[in-house]
Amino acid sequence: MQNSSITKENCISRFKEIFNRGPEAYGYSPGRINLIGEHVDYQKGIVFPAAINKYIHGAAVATQEPLIKVWSSFDHERILEIKLDQLEPQRGEDSWINYIIGVIAQYMKKGAKVGGLEIVFESDLPSGSGMSSSAALESTTALLIESLFNFTLEPIERAKVCQAAEHEFAGVPCGIMDQIAVNCGTQGHALMIDCESLELTPFPIPESIAIVVADTKVKHDLADGQYTKRKLECDEACKVLGAQSLRVATLGELNKAKDMLGTTIFRRARHVISEIIRVKDFATAMEQNDPTKMGTLLAQSHESLKSDFEVSCPELDRLVQIAEKLNAIGSRMMGGGFGGSTINLVRRQNKQQFLEQIKLLHFEMTGNDIDAWAVDPVSGATTSNI
Repeated sequence: MQNSSITKENCISRFKEIFNRGPEAYGYSPGRINLIGEHVDYQKGIVFPAAINKYIHGAAVATQEPLIKVWSSFDHERILEIKLDQLEPQRGEDSWINYIIGVIAQYMKKGAKVGGLEIVFESDLPSGSGMSSSAALESTTALLIESLFNFTLEPIERAKVCQAAEHEFAGVPCGIMDQIAVNCGTQGHALMIDCESLELTPFPIPESIAIVVADTKVKHDLADGQYTKRKLECDEACKVLGAQSLRVATLGELNKAKDMLGTTIFRRARHVISEIIRVKDFATAMEQNDPTKMGTLLAQSHESLKSDFEVSCPELDRLVQIAEKLNAIGSRMMGGGFGGSTINLVRRQNKQQFLEQIKLLHFEMTGNDIDAWAVDPVSGATTSNI
């Protein structure tokens, strides 16, 4: 684990403070960035994420009482209780706990003899910034369950459990990218993930390149339900094209069916098909250590997400424009859209200057602060002895 502002000792100390005893299990999961390949994982596409050095830490103990008691640093620092025999999706301000109880329910479904729990979560991974805090929370929960109740899964199987929890309890029909990136991350590498075969190919990040995430600190209400809507639009395109997924469709086939698809569905499908092509081209550019080509592909990805998939917003577009003025190698929106963050590739020697300038220029233009971090690729979710 690298450069985290939270340590194992912090998390264990907090647990003792909250529950007046020591934990029996400890684990942590990284967030993730996605270099390229946005909104394609649920169409069995190819994506290019990396686990990063911002984490959600967890400490837990098994109890005789059939209750799940959770304290987290990101929920008003209070203990939330759910009865073990009442693991149903929650609504309202407590709905974040669905990512925890959903995982517990999935492990029970698989046969794990899960009992009562007391859990503490500490985090330096921002939520709502497009760095998969939900997948990190799910994965940390999974690690604690496995450690306490002697029920071990391989990382990809754990990722599938976490994805199922998000589908069934959080109501988000996400692909598998986030959970695999969080569980299977490789130090110093991005992972090219084939979301159909689940084949993983690690690619070393070139020494000359630094990764910077810039968070708009906004999320528009428009985002509510839009992820599901985009997925349904892609499914509609598949029906018209007679394809099991857009992964197997070509731009030629798409263009021939343009009139049948209608303008909106055509553009949604064009983004997915062209984005999968861009991921393959990006992998080639990585192998050839061609930053210029990598930057061009990021720019094309952002334009496609903005114009064809319509998931960008003025705040994201502005950050991409500022990054271009600062001579970034490439910049694009990252994540679901309608707010959240941009990912920026910059020359390593310019990293600190870029971090300072993007915040300064944004404030000068808007009067609003943003957050920005340089992140490094790290290994995936893991446990550690107490």
